[in-house]
Amino acid sequence: MAKVLLINPNRWGRGITAIWIPSHTASLRVAGHEVDLFDGTFYSSWSNDEVNYNTSNKQYKPSEYSSHIHWSKNDIYSDLQQKIDHFKPDLILCSALSSHIHGEGEYVNIQYGHLLLSRVKTLAIKVAGGLQVMANPGKMFELFPHIDMFVRGESDLAICELANKIKTGDFSDIKGLVYKTEEGVRLNAKQQILTELDLIPPYDYSLFSEQMFYRPYNGEVLKAVDYELSRGCLYTCTYCVETIIQRYYGFTERNERGILKGFNHYLRNKSAKRVFEELTDLYTRYEITLIRCQDTNFLSIDREMLNELAGYMEASDLPIKLYIETRPDGINSKNIELLKRLKVDGIGMGVEIAAQDFCEDELKRFASGEDIINAFSLLKQANIKRTAYNIIGLPDEDENMILQTIQFNTLLQPDNVTVAFYSPYQGTEQQLKATSIGDFNDYEMNVDGQVRTLSKSTKVSRELLEFYKKHFVSLVFDDVDNEHLKELKISEGIRN
Repeated sequence: MAKVLLINPNRWGRGITAIWIPSHTASLRVAGHEVDLFDGTFYSSWSNDEVNYNTSNKQYKPSEYSSHIHWSKNDIYSDLQQKIDHFKPDLILCSALSSHIHGEGEYVNIQYGHLLLSRVKTLAIKVAGGLQVMANPGKMFELFPHIDMFVRGESDLAICELANKIKTGDFSDIKGLVYKTEEGVRLNAKQQILTELDLIPPYDYSLFSEQMFYRPYNGEVLKAVDYELSRGCLYTCTYCVETIIQRYYGFTERNERGILKGFNHYLRNKSAKRVFEELTDLYTRYEITLIRCQDTNFLSIDREMLNELAGYMEASDLPIKLYIETRPDGINSKNIELLKRLKVDGIGMGVEIAAQDFCEDELKRFASGEDIINAFSLLKQANIKRTAYNIIGLPDEDENMILQTIQFNTLLQPDNVTVAFYSPYQGTEQQLKATSIGDFNDYEMNVDGQVRTLSKSTKVSRELLEFYKKHFVSLVFDDVDNEHLKELKISEGIRN
């Protein structure tokens, strides 16, 4: 038996039950290993108050979320050292791969985990996984010298193999492992794609503190978890972290509409019975009533499985609701009927950027304005809440494109609007372009689409991007004309 310490280096200052933590906890415990968690989320000297930030700019509705949260004023490094001294782990895992959507939020976890581990003393083997390891494994020891090993691919089961063999020190046959030997950096053979998600034991959320379950949701505060029914996406948008995972597992071709060739072998899901059992357990054990589904595209999940799950949901009195993410071009009357049966309360859909030619030519994202308008209209009629996702600061995007996206959101009149700064995810086509034109450095350490931009674009300055992040939602709903926009920019010292 090995002792494994997981670290959640989240710096958003709000509850995120990072999916890799319950999946790895479950796998390790079933294999007989002891697991503990150090969670950095609510350290006032470490995390941003992202809820307050995005409430002030109207991305979130005001709520009583802060009353449910206790912020620690302790030194995070001292507390982590105390945890290590007390638990005496053999292995420390500070980041790993989650579903793609969560993967974007967790992209910097490998950096933040490394930062925490750089200040503590331990004899444990320090391990990290994530998208960067899949995109550029050879550079990891240069970027993160305080990490001993890295895992490429989905590490839910690989970590168990590592824990099983930690006493012997022979890791040569653990697929996906990257580590140093006397001969240099060794890249073990790639992992095979995990085709049967039910092979991972039921996800174990018990290591999270209760305050990690609270979420602001449309002005309410609910108990929620991040969850996945499936893995994989059939689309190949050039800015998306999903393309890194696709490439690792050997799926490298797309058709003229940006659809992954061979996607049927890449998309995977849990069984309906397994999902329903997990949802029931989450409500029974933790009183969870909101399931924040992190599936890349919910409506690409196997339809037979979703219909079977809907049958379980309809036959039960389980008082939960789902928030999902999907593509607007998948919304139609038949699918809405299925979503209602599944108790879907809200849907997030990517608008990203309204310039259709740019979306198709640069992002390989093919969803027409007509499709998006129709999707938002149909969902409104069905009384399903609609959130529009937008991105600003993409390579070669100019201010007129940002204004066009704002105007398009005004036409949609969604229930909620979010806007993220573009983040250059290592190895994606847009990241390579952003580097080549000088918008970003080759590797950016502190990317965070919610709270900062590192753009050096000459087309839209960082100052102007921050202005539009701050005022995006107001500009959508307050019908601000060009003259008022000009006055608002001048009042904040923006001149362009």
